[in-house]
Amino acid sequence: MSKGTLFDKVWDLHTVATLPSGQTQLFIGLHLIHEVTSPQAFAMLKERNLKVLYPERTVATVDHIVPTDNQMRPFADALAEEMIKALERNTAEYGIRFYNTNSGNQGIVHVIAPELGLTQPGMTIACGDSHTSTHGAFGAIAFGIGTSQVRDVLATQTLSLSKLKVRKIEVNGDLGPGVYAKDVILHIIRKLGVKGGVGYAYEYAGTTIEKMNMEERMTVCNMSIEGGARCGYVNPDQVTYDYLKGREFAPKGDNWEKAVQWWESIRSEADAQYDDVVTFSASEIEPTVTWGITPGQAIGISECIPRLEDFSKEEREIAEEALKYMKLEPGQPIKGLPVDVCFIGSCTNARITDLREAAKVVKGRKVASNVKAFVVPGSERVKKQAEEEGLDKIFLEAGFQWRNPGCSMCLAMNPDKLEGSQISASSSNRNFKGRQGSATGRTLLMSPAMVAAAAIAGKVADVREFL
Repeated sequence: MSKGTLFDKVWDLHTVATLPSGQTQLFIGLHLIHEVTSPQAFAMLKERNLKVLYPERTVATVDHIVPTDNQMRPFADALAEEMIKALERNTAEYGIRFYNTNSGNQGIVHVIAPELGLTQPGMTIACGDSHTSTHGAFGAIAFGIGTSQVRDVLATQTLSLSKLKVRKIEVNGDLGPGVYAKDVILHIIRKLGVKGGVGYAYEYAGTTIEKMNMEERMTVCNMSIEGGARCGYVNPDQVTYDYLKGREFAPKGDNWEKAVQWWESIRSEADAQYDDVVTFSASEIEPTVTWGITPGQAIGISECIPRLEDFSKEEREIAEEALKYMKLEPGQPIKGLPVDVCFIGSCTNARITDLREAAKVVKGRKVASNVKAFVVPGSERVKKQAEEEGLDKIFLEAGFQWRNPGCSMCLAMNPDKLEGSQISASSSNRNFKGRQGSATGRTLLMSPAMVAAAAIAGKVADVREFL
């Protein structure tokens, strides 16, 4: 059993009670909501005549259903319009802070909370979205929850949860050129499996992680859920504090120094005990691309599609299903596979550093004639900053579309969808069947820079040849 880790410390500090079931009643410091999983939760409150216990601890934005091309109201999609109206009504009625479109702070929930300084070390954070694990990059314990649990947090500010085991994942060494945080997490999931983290919290450590900036750490923590873990985190350090200092909701003045002192105290102890430790070398990671229908079905850009005999008996069935769905042949190189759509965006990779890296690849080049390519910034702040730096012009001149913030094609609960059996090179987090809006659409996950390279080449390409 783990002991002395950041996870154990934060869990213990937020424990309200141990329930008869053996679960912990855990206090939630920050609750993030959006338009998709909150309407039913608010309806349940009304049915029971309950109030929101601590409205100041809940923050809302709109992201999943918002169109990224034309955001004029009413939205063209009647259901999307009704969902945003419901969020507007509920936040007004219960006194909840809401960042709506054109507020200057709207965007993907897992992008705006960190950039506003709402996400801080030592917090417990919950949101009705599986990729809430993103916030663990700050040394927070962050959970994705279901709609009934959204109701529970609104009504009680607590959740009943079973305590997790803790696995330390160390990555050491320097990443090669063209290898990014996205490649690191895809490599980890490939090696440990999509179910490898079930029952675990992942603590990411090692010299590679320590050298990452906060946005890179967010990318790694974001996809913990794809590896089966309930949450993932990085111990807070000077990189964390430098990112947070001066942000709107970060502590100020004397409180800042006190906060940093406390944040330092919750770091995992040098002699902390873990339930498991796994180590990777950064030098073995190359630009990585998924070829199948789970994020664990990934290979390096220099590799070929695996053969069925390469898989264990348990994995062979899903591998066979993936090959059939993706229309790929065993032994076929992943490099050179034609693509139809190139999407840079999502809560995994739509921050300013992601757009800068993609723009380096795109600058002075043109999108292939057979490709539809578009960039969706993660928030209004990211969009504004990118435009101030001229990144929008680089993308537009190359033939990319430059969009407004939203979840976009990551899950296609909006007009951004694949058509038929199109192949998408995507910087998002899931390549499940039908994930990007078409029942037969095919998704290849990769870093934003790799998506940019694919857009220029018109096929899966090695970004190292473009740098």
